Amino acid sequence: MTAVTLPAAVPVDRVASPAVRRRGFSPRLVTYLILLIYAAISVYPFAVMVSGALQGDQEIRQGAHLIPQHLTLSTLARTWSDLHFFTYFTNSIEVTGFTTLGVLVIYSLAGYAFGVLRFPGRKALYGLFVALLFVPGITLLLPVVILQGKLNILGTHLGIILPFVNGTAPLSVLLLTNSFRGVPGELRESARCDGAGELRTFWSIYLPSCRPALITIGLLTAIPTWNEYVLTRVSLNDPATYTLPIALQNLNSTLSPQQNVLMAASLIIVLPVVVLFVLLQRYFVNGVQGAVKG
Repeated sequence: MTAVTLPAAVPVDRVASPAVRRRGFSPRLVTYLILLIYAAISVYPFAVMVSGALQGDQEIRQGAHLIPQHLTLSTLARTWSDLHFFTYFTNSIEVTGFTTLGVLVIYSLAGYAFGVLRFPGRKALYGLFVALLFVPGITLLLPVVILQGKLNILGTHLGIILPFVNGTAPLSVLLLTNSFRGVPGELRESARCDGAGELRTFWSIYLPSCRPALITIGLLTAIPTWNEYVLTRVSLNDPATYTLPIALQNLNSTLSPQQNVLMAASLIIVLPVVVLFVLLQRYFVNGVQGAVKG
């Protein structure tokens, strides 16, 4: 009997038609191309700002170049010293730091109460906080300024820190409540059996477990506070209390502002925010995902 030799099996990927391969790769290639174009458009203004900040007066008058012909830090140094940007920088750090600290302390306790504890009216109060998300912040500008005047804190840093802390309440309570709900209840029961009170349980178990959410709230508070212009412009009237966005606007309002000086001032404002987000980006993504899952 003659043996019959069967043909070798052909791999599936070789059998697939060119049309199938195109359907498999073409959408991904188009997506990457679109994202690359979007990234280039988004990064270009930042590149122009960095380039202008590193150019001297003479080169900027001859026409700005995306790649500076003569790199210099003199523009940054002059903007920092001669225009008193150190004072504005420390003011922005003070306002942003105390605002972020207040938000983390107050709303971590509130999120623990809403997410873990049980008390009458909890759902109604939590729903009220979430509903505040749909209130436009600009509609509260005039009442806030009037209240600042009555409390005699108009024109002070405290007068803008308190509204900033209050303005982040809805989102902070929402994210932290969902994050605390994601912590297994057995951990709390074990702590209670070991004699730990609510504050000890909150500090030792829930806060470490929800660190990404806390960092997320910190970023979502610090970045808008650092960049805030409207409330600070309306509330502050003493140049010694100005923050960086007001200083930049005043610089831009001069009769003949130099482009490289404006770029240097903008870089001083933007760079700390970019560095902070890059360093904490991983925690930010994990915090948002954990809050959504919770």
